[in-house]
Amino acid sequence: MDAQSLVLLADIVEAGNLSLAARRLKMSRANISYHLARLEKTLGQQLLRRTTRRLEPTEVGFRLYQHGCAIRDELMAARESVASLGKGLHGTVRMSMPTGFGNLVMSGWLIEFKRLYPEISLNLLFENRVDDLLRDEVDIAIRVMSEPPQQLVAVELAEVRYVVCASADYARAQRMPARLEELASVPVVTSAVIGRDLRVSAHRESGIEDDAGQAPVLLTLHPTLASENFQFLREAVLGGLGVGLVPDYVIAQDVEAGRAVTVLTEWRLSVFGTRMYLLRMPGRYQTLAARSLIDFVVDKARYWQGG
Repeated sequence: MDAQSLVLLADIVEAGNLSLAARRLKMSRANISYHLARLEKTLGQQLLRRTTRRLEPTEVGFRLYQHGCAIRDELMAARESVASLGKGLHGTVRMSMPTGFGNLVMSGWLIEFKRLYPEISLNLLFENRVDDLLRDEVDIAIRVMSEPPQQLVAVELAEVRYVVCASADYARAQRMPARLEELASVPVVTSAVIGRDLRVSAHRESGIEDDAGQAPVLLTLHPTLASENFQFLREAVLGGLGVGLVPDYVIAQDVEAGRAVTVLTEWRLSVFGTRMYLLRMPGRYQTLAARSLIDFVVDKARYWQGG
């Protein structure tokens, strides 16, 4: 057993299968398989077992995986230390973020970060996919959910609040919902939920009619216009196509300017979750570039939430 074999094991575990590990390491699948088999033969132990979806480490395999991660991190830190001599902060960071929050809020943050650190290369993915979000060589992911996955390192960035809104012209011309259950009888414009009805959880804000602590009200809605593109949803709401159910940051500037109005503000609504998290893999080495971006985003989110 040598250090290189343990690092290879760590790469295989994180890839989840031999083919993907081979592509990432620019090796043949046969070569990867040979080195894994030789390591298992040397130890006399099975290190990986196949499940229906991926390769998972055995108990022994997981312990060796942790050692492999530590060795790999030390090697990467040493390379980074040498490469940074006499240079500014540099490197490549791959980050995934939700389309709406990414376009409407984070774009400005990331442009500012790039001006501060011009030698850091950013590879940015605007997507809403949640499953296996950090296994496709993503360093950082921003996601909205109720609770973060236990196997990931999570930093809470902000609270996410959905609002019921419409254009000022629509509100003057049409009857806006005055009660929560009336949302089911108006044309709703909101984010897509493919293949199923939109289920909304609603809590009355504490202190209003002494309803604090009561069970949430659950609604089933049938949107007349749905999309994952929040910029389009904003334009659809402002265009008078219906009553929007969107995160507050989507329509906040329009409400402030008088172009849109909100109703049912005594209710706290949840569609996909109430918290936004920054997520990363616990065993993956964080370069100085990645750590700098994480710190920057966390600071920006706290200031944004507070403001």
